[in-house]
Amino acid sequence: MKLKLKYFGKLAETAGLQEEYKELESADTLAELKRIVFEEYKFEDSETIQVAVNQQLNENKTLKEGDEIAFLPPFAGG
Repeated sequence: MKLKLKYFGKLAETAGLQEEYKELESADTLAELKRIVFEEYKFEDSETIQVAVNQQLNENKTLKEGDEIAFLPPFAGG
């Protein structure tokens, strides 16, 4: 399954890129994809990182071919 991954803010700096396409065979849930990406890029503070699938926050989403996944760092309000 081919997915488009986007990284923002500090996460883009840590990963060294803002977006990439990933071909994944074993990840069909968002939780599994997060595990793979967090392990690969050594993202810290995993509890505060939000992930959106096709511009919607939904932790229980099942992934499908062509989905766009955005990794969002913690936001500070004011």
